[in-house]
Amino acid sequence: MTKTLIILLGPTGVGKTDLSIDIAAFLKTEIISCDSRQIFQEMNIGTAVPDQTTLEAIPHHFIQTHSIHDPYNARRFELDGLQKLDQLFKTYDSVLMTGGSMLYIDALVNGLDDLPNIDPDLRLSLMNRLASEGLGPLLDQLQLLDPNYFAEVDRKNPKRIVHALEVCLTTGKPFSELRTNKIQDRPFKIIKIGLNCDRAILHNRINDRVEKMFKDGLEAEAKRLYEFRDLNSLNTLGYRELFDYFDRTITLAQANEKIKANTRKYARKQLTWFRRDPEITWFSPNQKEEILSYLKLNLAL
Repeated sequence: MTKTLIILLGPTGVGKTDLSIDIAAFLKTEIISCDSRQIFQEMNIGTAVPDQTTLEAIPHHFIQTHSIHDPYNARRFELDGLQKLDQLFKTYDSVLMTGGSMLYIDALVNGLDDLPNIDPDLRLSLMNRLASEGLGPLLDQLQLLDPNYFAEVDRKNPKRIVHALEVCLTTGKPFSELRTNKIQDRPFKIIKIGLNCDRAILHNRINDRVEKMFKDGLEAEAKRLYEFRDLNSLNTLGYRELFDYFDRTITLAQANEKIKANTRKYARKQLTWFRRDPEITWFSPNQKEEILSYLKLNLAL
């Protein structure tokens, strides 16, 4: 197995972008982005897309390649990512992937079950029911259609409830019967590097980044996208809080604070997810030399 995928992961705001450039330059390779929102062309400031200088320093893939009107998910990323890796491995012995979208990383590393595509009208119908009726009736329907999954699912997680119902209603089969959770073999070696830092430092970095987004024009960007707020791609940190502001349910100052608080909460969720993986070797963002030494050792450079 002569090819290696190096994954640089960690919570939002920890400093993955800058370090990824240094690592990719050291390896003389290209970067695959595994950010589920930076992939959309219309979303720039609110998704912290790397600036043009950064993008020109090292070739990047899956940055602003799709429209918000083109539904995209982890399953598509798995297929597209594997295809792109197959192309890049013809030129490079190692490729760097960086980002913090947990499901996208998991999909590319372990594979996802081959579940059916969901009719957008069905998804919209379920989301409208969730908004008008609350989670209770959807839970009742899931219990009827798939009691096994109902017994194990987090009943406070509307996304998982809705997704399971989508699959049940699309296929006519219980969601639990279609899940295999079988880990797929990949024809390349995988090295996972995690970045983390002191919580107070991370929170300050997140707060500073949100302030920079507002200075760079986040409010105007969200305003341009407001008419498309019902799209799944825009159910996203930094936009949904401003949509509430445009709806006059909160003030602009409250939207700013909610973005910071929700981003900090998301970072904690990312860390909880990543810490379950014993294959991740953790470093501080300022340990560039240690990370490069680790890669030299593991890649026999």
